[in-house]
Amino acid sequence: MSAQMSRIALARRPSGSPVPEDFKFVTDDIPTPAEGEVVIEVTHLSLDPYMRGRMDDVKSYAPSVDIDGTMTGQGVGRVLASKASGFAPGDMVTGMTGWASHACLPGQELRKLDPAMPPSTALGVLGMPGLTGWVGLHKFGRPKAGETLVVGAATGPVGSMVGQLAKSLGLRTVAIAGGAEKCKLATETFGFDAAIDHRAHDDARSLRAALAEAAPDGVDIYWENVGGKVLEAVLPLMNTHGRIPVCGMIAWYGGANIEDTNQLPGLWRSVLVKRLHVSGFIIFDHWDEYPAFLKDVAPKVAAGDIAYIEDVADGLENMPDAFIAMLKGGNVGKQIVKL
Repeated sequence: MSAQMSRIALARRPSGSPVPEDFKFVTDDIPTPAEGEVVIEVTHLSLDPYMRGRMDDVKSYAPSVDIDGTMTGQGVGRVLASKASGFAPGDMVTGMTGWASHACLPGQELRKLDPAMPPSTALGVLGMPGLTGWVGLHKFGRPKAGETLVVGAATGPVGSMVGQLAKSLGLRTVAIAGGAEKCKLATETFGFDAAIDHRAHDDARSLRAALAEAAPDGVDIYWENVGGKVLEAVLPLMNTHGRIPVCGMIAWYGGANIEDTNQLPGLWRSVLVKRLHVSGFIIFDHWDEYPAFLKDVAPKVAAGDIAYIEDVADGLENMPDAFIAMLKGGNVGKQIVKL
């Protein structure tokens, strides 16, 4: 195998939204595996909104990326060399490889892939995003037939999973997405009953009026991926005893000051008077449910009962640009980079 590998490192902490200068391309020697370790040649890498938070040096649920450290992230790839029981050259595996062409990881941190499914699905519909939607909807959304669900960032890998699962359980599903193309995908590909383009509304009041038409019986579950004006629009429409699984807040990942951008403090009164259940959750706390998720969802994906879309960029060197575009809503479906 080649003696050299490439990786994308954090060059500096971003100020607001990331820019290309926040990253740097680094060449290193490929590591030699120690006992219990596996060397992987990465074939596909995942890009996810949570990575923006890892670039900041602030206390959070997971460590920040160090300056000059490899950007964190999940990858899939082919085993090149193994000193770990159960792994052999040629096996396809997934693990937290980081933004790199190769990785050396303990075998206990890797999972073999089902050869019947495309490897990239382990990063999206059958990976962390899919699991997030499945766990969050069932555990924190507690859906009931006849209720109304609203999903922010509805055509992403998490939102599309939530919408499809809820629809199969008999809920009315309303998508919020950015642009006419994504709204069309929401209804025609992912089966949402209605879709609203948040870009067509200059403020939360206008967006709220459109939502009220799409959800005439109010909102029982709001899947929070976004924050910003979407949250501001939805909160007054929540029904008594509604549920809000808080999965992400991409509108604020660029460092925007919440108090300066919306009326959240005043609207938060809705949580009290409507007795809402607001549940922040991090999927890393629920990895024990992955086998049950896979057992339930993998056959549905294989049968075509759950649709998914992958937006594939080519080349490790294009990771920063693809990441920056994704944070601005430039991707369609799950953002993946193929090496």
